[in-house]
Amino acid sequence: MAMEATEIRRLILESLPDAEVAIEDLRGDGDHYAAHVTSSAFEGKSRVQQHQMVYQALQGKMGGELHALALQTGLPGTLPTGNEE
Repeated sequence: MAMEATEIRRLILESLPDAEVAIEDLRGDGDHYAAHVTSSAFEGKSRVQQHQMVYQALQGKMGGELHALALQTGLPGTLPTGNEE
């Protein structure tokens, strides 16, 4: 069962309202995504804890509706936006 990128984004923003979320459908199949998530809520958290916060936001859909999610997390301004030259 596939999951829409907009639903992934909605769930993350529901848990991390200040987050900036960029989602890429890696295969165009709705099952394999990459997500870049920045949030001030990650302050003082390890990378593992940041990822756990995002997975928790997905409310158990990871491994079910959502097959794979390559995840990058960080504080605002710490991840590449893709707009760099």
